[in-house]
Amino acid sequence: DDYEAKYPEDEPFHEADENARVWHVYMEHAEVDDAKMTADMRDALDVLLVFAGLFASVLTTFVAQTSQQLSPDFAEMTASLLFEANALQRALAAGMPPDSVPHSPLSPESPFVPNSSIVWVNALWMVSLTLSLSAALLAVIVKQWLRRYMENRPTGSVRERARVRQFRFLSLWQWHVFSLVGGIPVIVHISVALFLAGLTILLASL
Repeated sequence: DDYEAKYPEDEPFHEADENARVWHVYMEHAEVDDAKMTADMRDALDVLLVFAGLFASVLTTFVAQTSQQLSPDFAEMTASLLFEANALQRALAAGMPPDSVPHSPLSPESPFVPNSSIVWVNALWMVSLTLSLSAALLAVIVKQWLRRYMENRPTGSVRERARVRQFRFLSLWQWHVFSLVGGIPVIVHISVALFLAGLTILLASL
């Protein structure tokens, strides 16, 4: 755009006044850049939010199933004890001594040690789930920051609006918003990698 034709020339020694040309040009380009910047980041965060939400829901289903193997299976224990009781009744009915019936290896007093592969699988998947939820939380926080960045634009002279805009833009760098937007996909990738590692261990132990 031809800013010289769009905005009147400043008087000498008034090039930095409240309504000087430089502030109008600055705000014109800043508003276009801000709109494009926030739109691009919001689109990327929306995709990450959808993926992280779906991935977390699927991963929760896996964790709910495998975490049961970290504690004793009382249903299996009950079935084993009932089988032993039935064998004792048959032995007594046949006149055999009770000691001839083997004891059930499962009982409430028997120590329980989960399989090491199941421990690894659950540990990897719990870390993966934590990272996925953390990525979703960070995405929501960054989207709120971007919304506040674009809303509530100040009124007043164009110089005042330019200063406030520059302050907000520098605050994005100070709070590492751009680094967060770039780091959230890395967190999601690590989460997926941990899930695949746990799935590999689970399949190898079958």
